[in-house]
Amino acid sequence: MQFLNPIWFFALAAITIPVIIHLWNIRPGKTLKVGSISLITEASKSTKRSFKLLDILLLLLRCLLLILIALLLAAPVWQKYVTAQKKGWVLIPRESLKETYQKFKPTIDSLDKAGYEFHYFNRGFAKQDLKTILADSSLKDTTINANYWSLVKQLANQVGDAPVYLFSQNGIDHFKGDKPRVKLNSLHWQTYTAKDSVTKWIDRAFITNNGAIKITIGNSTTSSTYFTTQTIQGRGDNDVTVSVQNGQPFVSLKNTAQSVPVDTSTLRIAIYTDKHQLDAGYLKAALSAATTFNGAKTTIKQYNNATIPHGLTWLFWLSEQQVKPDLLKNSKNIFQHEAGKIADVNSWIDPGHIALAKRINSTNSYEPVWKDGFGKPVLGLDGNTWHFYSRFNPLWSDLVWSDDFPKLMLKLLLGSGQSQPKGHERRIFNNRQVQPEIISQSMPQSSFKTTQQADLSKHFWLLVVLLLIAERILSHKKLTGNG
Repeated sequence: MQFLNPIWFFALAAITIPVIIHLWNIRPGKTLKVGSISLITEASKSTKRSFKLLDILLLLLRCLLLILIALLLAAPVWQKYVTAQKKGWVLIPRESLKETYQKFKPTIDSLDKAGYEFHYFNRGFAKQDLKTILADSSLKDTTINANYWSLVKQLANQVGDAPVYLFSQNGIDHFKGDKPRVKLNSLHWQTYTAKDSVTKWIDRAFITNNGAIKITIGNSTTSSTYFTTQTIQGRGDNDVTVSVQNGQPFVSLKNTAQSVPVDTSTLRIAIYTDKHQLDAGYLKAALSAATTFNGAKTTIKQYNNATIPHGLTWLFWLSEQQVKPDLLKNSKNIFQHEAGKIADVNSWIDPGHIALAKRINSTNSYEPVWKDGFGKPVLGLDGNTWHFYSRFNPLWSDLVWSDDFPKLMLKLLLGSGQSQPKGHERRIFNNRQVQPEIISQSMPQSSFKTTQQADLSKHFWLLVVLLLIAERILSHKKLTGNG
């Protein structure tokens, strides 16, 4: 029990009043009748006082009555602590709401019934009524590869320390960058594998030197993504169909709607050098090996003067001189030597871990394609221009002796098609891999204590009334007795 206005406890001093009255009780003297007063000598007058406590029960009632009135003025309440569970959020991505809800329906329904708020697991985390959304018969899932790790970092700044129940797919294309570190005390993230967990598609198709069509077929499952090649003649085979639309050949996988145009162009490669003849020789050999393996129609020509035709697919500029503006404008891709101070290093080139002895120092921050052992770019990409900070000369590195050299050049020629199968990735993370690193906060609690107060004034009023009645009855009996 507590009192909201304890200052009224000073009123308890009033109980001294009935005590003093009862102690200061003057009793009248008694008259004694005698036959004669002749024998009584005169004495001085005196008054007799009695300090005895009389009517103790009445005194106690009056004191208790004053005590109750003082307590009543102090506003008595009964206070108790109640442990209450914090209500949190339930989150599902908008684009996969229907499928995700069906996967975790019992859990989501129980959380919704318990009072958890539903929010979309998308930018802004819009709050919605789950029952209203599910009642919409036009609800359909779409395909949006949102970065869930990025969203979780944003979520931590909005939800605070309330419990979070997150339900999502576990496709690897939803988790980009480094695993985040977040301040979420109570995150329950459950994932599942989407129903279309296997896919097959045509990545590219082109005409070979002998007139056949060579296609690259991508295959993605929950465990891996890999590519196979297939060469077809005529109208196709059991898996691939060839068609012609307005003079342009197309290929498609049977039982799919995907149709890919066949590249009938020629891969035109020019190598220019002024004083790096050795570099040009090694490069030309690697490009020939790569394009022969690939099979695409290709021409490779080397130039020792700057009179180079336009319309090139690749221009390898093995010179410290600036590339001519017209070649920059009319070449699809440019690979050029960077000029600068030569530095001796004891490092390597990745990918491949190929020994690196010399490099060009540079402060440019181009996107690294090849790196040295210190993470600095050996080959940097800026738009459609590749900047090479080394040389193909064996004195600079072991690149030309490496089996990876033709592979690296083929990867440059093919571009990024096989490394990022956009829309076809089916690899997954397990539930443990998707969990972010939790940074514990000072009070990691999923519940909190609240106080409930019950007003006791009515009970004290009842006691005051009962005591007052008892005091009046007892006082009345005393007066009647004395009379």
